[in-house]
Amino acid sequence: MSRTRLWIAVSAALLVVLLAGLGLWVRGQLPSDEQLASEIAARFEKASGVGLRIGAAHWALRPSPVIELEDVATVQPRPITLRRIVVRPRLASLWGRKVAIGEVEASGAVLPSASVRAFRGRWDGGDTAIALAGGWALTEVPVETLRLRDISWIDRRDIALAYDVDLRFDAHWRPREGEIRRVGVSPPARLRVERAGEDDRWRTLIDLGGGTWNGTTRLEAGNDGPMRLTATLEAKNVDLTQFLRGFGRHSAVEGKINGPTEVNSEGASVGDLIRRLHTRTRFTIAPAALAGFDLAKAVTAPGSARGGQTRLDALTGTLDTQSTDNGVMLRYSQLKARSGVLTASGAAVVLDRKLDGEAAVDIVDGVVGVPLKLGGTLDAPVLSLTGAALAGAAVGTAVLPGVGTAIGARVGQAMDKLLGPDEAQRSPKTPAPGKASPKR
Repeated sequence: MSRTRLWIAVSAALLVVLLAGLGLWVRGQLPSDEQLASEIAARFEKASGVGLRIGAAHWALRPSPVIELEDVATVQPRPITLRRIVVRPRLASLWGRKVAIGEVEASGAVLPSASVRAFRGRWDGGDTAIALAGGWALTEVPVETLRLRDISWIDRRDIALAYDVDLRFDAHWRPREGEIRRVGVSPPARLRVERAGEDDRWRTLIDLGGGTWNGTTRLEAGNDGPMRLTATLEAKNVDLTQFLRGFGRHSAVEGKINGPTEVNSEGASVGDLIRRLHTRTRFTIAPAALAGFDLAKAVTAPGSARGGQTRLDALTGTLDTQSTDNGVMLRYSQLKARSGVLTASGAAVVLDRKLDGEAAVDIVDGVVGVPLKLGGTLDAPVLSLTGAALAGAAVGTAVLPGVGTAIGARVGQAMDKLLGPDEAQRSPKTPAPGKASPKR
């Protein structure tokens, strides 16, 4: 959910910027543009501990109040930059020292994820910026409209993704309606929310990969205790290749995904909700294709199977995602694949695009499974037998080709798990030619 983190980080920074300028206005100092820029930079640094450079600043009271900044950059090893920001406050509220902003517009921002993380927790409480201005209070709707254009989020892998954001707020920072969309992506990749009545419930509409992922989102927030975010969504005909390509990713599975998704998170702040976000999807992809390895080759020629493709009649399973400090962890469980008379089951974990898991390919449906190890990366997956399973398969081939190979591999895998890989992979010494084995 880096998209949500993006607009929250920008909104917090904008609030500090606004209050700095308003504070000077109401004190009657009527600052110059240069003084305004200096004051904003000083207040930003006091709030965040990070310096700020402003290329140009401008303010005016007529015909309507406005603060405009250009060429803004944080003082960091890899700065957050902003080409232009315009804040339009409500004049009537200013004289009562109330913060009410009609519209905030920002364009041309670049937000490296590591640099944004430096602000983690500083504005989660929502009152740091207000305290700086002294005597100011928020109206029920501090910001009515937020518009962000060409806002680029740079993730941990240095992939830049550009977004446009439109949000209209109700009281207590609750979105009345909003849209977040990827720039220049076809088919469209976008998230839309529409508040249902006055409850903390939103109709959620997601367009991805030529399909939809729609449902309802709820927020529970009592006066005491943590907030709880939940959502129920349903994926319908989402093309995985198109979906992931729109976010600069490569898919190891081809096909259209269908199935329900549950979302939940809990925390004391919006930042906590984002960092602890968990999703679970029970999916079906039919037909499907696995790119990067060939299941049939792995079974018929034990060893490492690289390259190729496996076409499946259907692929089903459960995918859990969990945010971590090292990225989003993907945990696949209850995986079932079917291709003609071939069936397979397994589980896998993906973190930082590294793949770790195991599978069993059934030769006799549901009876004999050849154990396989999943490794490599999502871009270059590797499917192979473990050392112990490979040794067992060789014995099984010598005794009984075909099914014996699978049984031997299965026994080898069991020994691997029972004794540990070091013991299981130690082969017994073979007597030299012409020498009989010692009698017992």
